[in-house]
Amino acid sequence: MEDITIKVDGKEYDVRVEETGDGKILVHCNGDVYEVESTQDTQASIFNRVKKEKIEDSGKCVITAPLPGTIYEVKVNKGEKVREGQSLIKLIAMKMENDIIAKRSGIVKEIKVKKNDSVSKDDILIVIE
Repeated sequence: MEDITIKVDGKEYDVRVEETGDGKILVHCNGDVYEVESTQDTQASIFNRVKKEKIEDSGKCVITAPLPGTIYEVKVNKGEKVREGQSLIKLIAMKMENDIIAKRSGIVKEIKVKKNDSVSKDDILIVIE
């Protein structure tokens, strides 16, 4: 479960969001539980944003997809040292190749994608520490 703040019709609510095993989302708010249906992309986006914020709060550098697309190539391995500006991933979007680069130097701690994975905007791709 994740605690987040959502806005509905301009009013903010602190809620607890839970993903069930069957792909549904339960939203706990003020003692009530609401079942929310959404597309997989939206579900992934919600949970990736929450995970990204938690990772960034830990001091790690999170590399995210700048736009939706398909992973064409992962150019690094877990545990590898990388330098700021180094190309990490090649993403195909709108029939164009996009180099995803390291925002800072460090060591690759996590790789969240592999070749041919589809990603949405802001999905976490790599974590550098």
